[in-house]
Amino acid sequence: MTCPIIKCFKSREPIYSSSSMFIPHILSCFFFSFTLLSSSSSAFVFSGNGTEDIENRSDLFPKILRDEAVGRLYELGKVSDASGYLERTFMSPASMRAINLIQTWMEDAGLRTWVDEMGNVHGRAEGANTAAEALLIGSHMDTVVDAGMFDGALGIISALSALKALHVTGKLGQLRRPVEVIAFSDEEGVRFQTTFLGSGAIAGILPATALKTTDKRGMAMEDVLKENSLEITEESLSKLKYDPASVWGYVEVHIEQGPVLERFGYPLGVVKGIAGQTRLKVTVRGSQGHAGTVPMSMRQDPMAAAAELILTLESLCKNPEEYLSYGGRCGNDSVKSLSSSLVCTVGEISTWPSASNVIPGQVTYTVDIRAMDDTGREAVIYELSRRMYQICDKRSVSCNIERKHDAGAVACDSELSSQLKSAAYSALKRMEGDIQGEVPVLMSGAGHDAMAMSHLTKVGMIFVRCRGGISHSPEEHVMDNDVWTASLAIMSFLETLEL
Repeated sequence: MTCPIIKCFKSREPIYSSSSMFIPHILSCFFFSFTLLSSSSSAFVFSGNGTEDIENRSDLFPKILRDEAVGRLYELGKVSDASGYLERTFMSPASMRAINLIQTWMEDAGLRTWVDEMGNVHGRAEGANTAAEALLIGSHMDTVVDAGMFDGALGIISALSALKALHVTGKLGQLRRPVEVIAFSDEEGVRFQTTFLGSGAIAGILPATALKTTDKRGMAMEDVLKENSLEITEESLSKLKYDPASVWGYVEVHIEQGPVLERFGYPLGVVKGIAGQTRLKVTVRGSQGHAGTVPMSMRQDPMAAAAELILTLESLCKNPEEYLSYGGRCGNDSVKSLSSSLVCTVGEISTWPSASNVIPGQVTYTVDIRAMDDTGREAVIYELSRRMYQICDKRSVSCNIERKHDAGAVACDSELSSQLKSAAYSALKRMEGDIQGEVPVLMSGAGHDAMAMSHLTKVGMIFVRCRGGISHSPEEHVMDNDVWTASLAIMSFLETLEL
């Protein structure tokens, strides 16, 4: 099927930088499940009023929702612990600067602010009904290494822009329920290899044992927090959990991190659900020795064993039906789901002693496994572990598999998603007039803070298209007008909130 790429707004920015960058990501869209509520062959058509016309409409707040929002994204994107690329991990010096910056922006939007013991930044507007359940809106301020500037940050800044627009028009105090924006301190899990530290604490799913977890330098999480004047104990951690009775729901705006919206020419989409994920740490130990003196037939080489283990992972995840269809470990529905959604990644590997003339004594690597079906994901982990131990036994090396993180697949609340879909449609209509087609509904293959927050309350998400579907990369990019549209959608949603 041929489906044209349509520019939804007149802009100086291209939707993607080059066809060579875009084509591989187009192919990847078929690994994710998505649903278009209109015909999949129909494109989203706008009336074409033109950027020049809508820039002059004060009710669209271009100075706040676009210009200032984009400026803040670029400003926050420069807050980094590295000089040549963006890296901002949990409780790093750059993260502390980001906390101060975001707190200032929250105050500028008329919000009451505070920073909790896990480094989450809160900004709250009580609205007209202080006793009502609160709407929480959030995303994360930490990044991966060599990151893009929109992942996480867009969700925080678009929410603050929407609230500021209401603040300057005197409507912030008229909100029908309290609204609280939370910039979560950690979602990526880079520093401690445990994701959702910030949102997990708010949702009450972060165990107290996590405070004893150490980073690569051997520093415990609780000590890192204390270094930044955040005194935390097991008791204070438990008190960070919000009372479910006080929360109405959670909403998150996030870049899609995939090519589907761009492929079909939509600025925004609504998320139907999020894939479950598991992170493993695999340690392979063998016999360290001299690279020139130990015969090949006598080696117990953990590097060669790790290579075979990783290739086994790749083979299983490319063809799960060949490994799981028989033996009763996975039903037909789960196998079918895995065939379209299972993705597995080895993203980090290290050796000891890591010298060119030494057979290593130990190899450690990470495994990231994601799938829409939780039963199928567990079946993959079981079968993978069984085969890995067999390979290690054959090679006379030891193999240890640790589960470092688990998150079940999450279904977004259907009513909340419907409201977000209406808000997205309203924003697009306000921007461009008559619209043909409907806002698409997608599944997410990436994890988000909404996964943790689903343990506390109902959740909903809006996706914003990104150029080429590229994320976790400096090439990550969102058009200025799409930032504007996302902020306007949140504003529209807030204006129609009901008790």
